[in-house]
Amino acid sequence: MDVAIIGAAMTDFGDRDGWIRELLAEAGRACLDDAPVGGEAVEHCYVANMASGELEGQTGVMNALAHDLDLLPAYAERVDQTSASGAAGVFEAYQSVASGASEMTLLVGGEKMTHRETAETADLVASVTHPVEYRHGVTLPAFGAMAARLYMAEYDAPRESLAEVAVKNHHNATHNPYAQFQTEIDVETVLDSPMVNDPLRLYDYCPVSDGSAALLFCPVEEARKYTDEYVRVAGVAGATDTHVVHERPDPLAMEAVAESGEQAFEMAGWEPADIDVAELHDMVSVLEPLQLEALGFSERGQGWQAAVEGRTALDGSLPVNPSGGLKARGHPLGATGVAQVAELYWQLLGDAGSRQVTADRGLACNVGGFGNCVITSLLEVAG
Repeated sequence: MDVAIIGAAMTDFGDRDGWIRELLAEAGRACLDDAPVGGEAVEHCYVANMASGELEGQTGVMNALAHDLDLLPAYAERVDQTSASGAAGVFEAYQSVASGASEMTLLVGGEKMTHRETAETADLVASVTHPVEYRHGVTLPAFGAMAARLYMAEYDAPRESLAEVAVKNHHNATHNPYAQFQTEIDVETVLDSPMVNDPLRLYDYCPVSDGSAALLFCPVEEARKYTDEYVRVAGVAGATDTHVVHERPDPLAMEAVAESGEQAFEMAGWEPADIDVAELHDMVSVLEPLQLEALGFSERGQGWQAAVEGRTALDGSLPVNPSGGLKARGHPLGATGVAQVAELYWQLLGDAGSRQVTADRGLACNVGGFGNCVITSLLEVAG
């Protein structure tokens, strides 16, 4: 069964006063209003969330959301796939409708993180690594730095080329009213910012964020009952790579990204050249070129050239992260994959304001861990 997305919403990302339950309800309610659909029509409700229990002592967030939005007696379920929880929720919501189990499925992803010390949240996120890596103090930012150093050495990529990714995404975020950072930066700002993990600095990394995003799914044949414009989920697929990063034959080859992308493209009957806009998981600057290469948009070792040459800018041949990406829009773990698809929804329907690009087809790639688990989603405008 073909699946449509008929509504999308986001809260502001950043340092939010509300707790996770309030953030989820804010985005969920706005999404239902966007469609518009009453809560009584929702049959399945999924909440993408990595760590509400660990960060807030709040579990059962899916049941609370169903209650808060008057969705009862809808089935509710929490989806956790580390930092790829949001896109795992997209996959679950798609499957619930495609299978015929639900004719109206609400997905809300969110996280509340800023109230904890950065060291605490970094340690929590690092728990996704293998215990062998974790006990040696390896964190995801450290993986990013090691990958960046190897990438620069293997492919003669200038250090400035990674800074260009951050500069581009900060620029895009100045056009996104939901983004956490809405200020321009330049390459010098990136290279002069405090060192985090050599050779990467503060502005190479995404921030700690609060926020929530939501999407509403239904069968394509039902979509016209609610709206004249909607997007179709043309393909969605997930894949898993080794838990221990150093066991990979090539740590710069993001095999789960490649595999999920190949499956999604096969499902849609598309090729990389068919994509007009992409949202990629730039938790750290080096991940954007690595994903461009794994998904077939760039040759191996040449992904760094895309930002330098302007090909991934808003007016480039393949705009990447028009939302500002994780780097500047923000990265509330469970919300990110949902926010990526929400951005594509707005772009494909022409509702992205001053960051609008010309696009009929889009791709979102949400990464868990350091490429340990990945979901790639493909969307096209319909209606």
